[in-house]
Amino acid sequence: MTAKFRLLAIDIDGTLVNSTDDVSDRTRRAIEAAVRAGMVVVLASGRRYSRVVPIARELGLSTPVVSSSGALIKETRNHTTLWRADFSPELLRRVAHALRRSGFPLALLGDTFTDGFDYYVDAQGPTNDYMVRYLDLNPGCHRFWNDFQNHVPPDVFAAFSLGTREEMEGLAAELHRTLPGLLTTNVLKSPRYEGFFCEMMPCGTTKWSAVCRVAAQWGIRPTEICAVGDDVNDLAMISGAGLGIAMGNACEEVKAAAQWVAPSHEEDGLAYAITLILEGRIPQTA
Repeated sequence: MTAKFRLLAIDIDGTLVNSTDDVSDRTRRAIEAAVRAGMVVVLASGRRYSRVVPIARELGLSTPVVSSSGALIKETRNHTTLWRADFSPELLRRVAHALRRSGFPLALLGDTFTDGFDYYVDAQGPTNDYMVRYLDLNPGCHRFWNDFQNHVPPDVFAAFSLGTREEMEGLAAELHRTLPGLLTTNVLKSPRYEGFFCEMMPCGTTKWSAVCRVAAQWGIRPTEICAVGDDVNDLAMISGAGLGIAMGNACEEVKAAAQWVAPSHEEDGLAYAITLILEGRIPQTA
């Protein structure tokens, strides 16, 4: 079984960590066993890079990490960028115009980790209580930019807004209507924040496309990849992988796309799945 599945792609929130944002001892031991068995373990998260690095180091993983739902791949040892989904300045300006017109705040994620911050916020743009609280929970992680609409910052690979679920789903629909075929969007909830995110990336950017880029370094084929996740930004990798596993706490779309549903993140479902993979005991429904 370990010869069949050579790479394990793991989401973080709702998959690797439990509701208190901890990696359980059982899960940590299971990941260590996968590495000892020769599997390449890759974290593939919706979190921004700075929030993935500590977990990768806690687990002793030296493999590249996929962050921002597939928009950035970096080495954690020296923070070298291996790939990023660069926005063109023109598309960024069009996104900024659309957000300003819709009245929602906009943050632009830059490849700026080594500069000491993660994202830019438009000093002249609209805001709301969700974004204010987000910034309060992430002190020092942003820089104000004078005007996204006329002069966008460099090295931007993703963007996000915050609001209610209905607002963010409406925003995503409007962006696809006004900018058809130009964007990938995900509307999802992070357990750490109020409200829902609307993630925006250049079209075709997914965790799956990023995981495949990482896998290619080892000559690993999609059929040799096992992917585990719980939310809509995991859909592509769960659908595309040789074995796609949904957590018991996953949304219904993800469960429907998966070949097997593991127990929830509160029940060490990831550890259970890894154990079955290593022992060659994945249920026949997979």
